[in-house]
Amino acid sequence: MLEYGTYYHIYNKGVNNQNIFNTEIDYMHFLNLMDIFLLPVADIYAYALMKNHLHLVIRVNEKEEIGFLDPKYSDSKNMTLKWKTFFPINNKEDFTLNKKPIPEKMLQHMFNAYAQWFNNKHNRSGQLFKHPYNRIPVQSVKYLKRLIIYVHRNPVKHGFCDHPIEYGWTSYNTLISIKPTKLSRERVLGWFDDRANFKISHNNENDNFMDIRNIFLE
Repeated sequence: MLEYGTYYHIYNKGVNNQNIFNTEIDYMHFLNLMDIFLLPVADIYAYALMKNHLHLVIRVNEKEEIGFLDPKYSDSKNMTLKWKTFFPINNKEDFTLNKKPIPEKMLQHMFNAYAQWFNNKHNRSGQLFKHPYNRIPVQSVKYLKRLIIYVHRNPVKHGFCDHPIEYGWTSYNTLISIKPTKLSRERVLGWFDDRANFKISHNNENDNFMDIRNIFLE
């Protein structure tokens, strides 16, 4: 189970190392599912979507921070719509009979929804992900900072680019931008003191994070 108020490294990969993203639309669809299933229950700090695996850095919200599903807008035949409509807990309406989303199940829904969509789109069947998903609790800000850098430099490690800024499917460019975002950007930049130090911290060509790298999926 995912614990409320806890930071996690979430990761997953394709079964038999097969691709889980084949086209630009695949990447975009997964990001859309993150908005639908993750944002109601967690803060998203960083992500990297690679061809055959992915990394997410999140904080599961405290139970009281999670809103309620309004049954007027739920649709049992349409999971996307059902899980889209949450209201903040300070809403004055009576939510006694309404449900709160469970973080563990929301992640399961996200990966299941993507696998079903991917199989339909690419005319395949069977299991897409090696595991439902993997999670590692993050216990310190020092580790969290190293993890965020590692996630953003994952495309560099795998030879897709020379610097995180050159790869379009991580959160790096969004975090250094000033455009509005649903990511918890200010919190992340605060851990690195400011945007300039955040950029500098990602310039290290030597991935000397051996204390965390060996427990990752690659």
